[in-house]
Amino acid sequence: MSLTGGHRNDVTQLLPLLDKIPAVAGRVGRPRRRPDMLFADRGYDHDKYRRLLRQRGIRPVIAERGQPHGTGLGTFRWVVERTISWLHGFRRLCIRWEGRDDIHEAFLGLAVCLITHRHVQRLC
Repeated sequence: MSLTGGHRNDVTQLLPLLDKIPAVAGRVGRPRRRPDMLFADRGYDHDKYRRLLRQRGIRPVIAERGQPHGTGLGTFRWVVERTISWLHGFRRLCIRWEGRDDIHEAFLGLAVCLITHRHVQRLC
């Protein structure tokens, strides 16, 4: 995970984020290290990043600026927005008070564990 200041543009962290995707075990053979597709909103609508994603073998599904809403990306984006909302339910994460990155990431990891635990309890 890459921790940056709140004033940084998200698109600048796209490629470092893709580089940090861990290997995903699955079928027999070499583990996958990249997704097939990348869903993104209008903030990522740049020819440069579309080209770089295609060079990596990733199909970009990015909403285009100037096009009317309703392209279908909202259904996928809602999952991300909902998850961020759950994380903001933990007051310690809503505003970053820690000066050290490792402490903030530890609290983030604890929040993810608690959210997962709550969902598993609902299933049982």
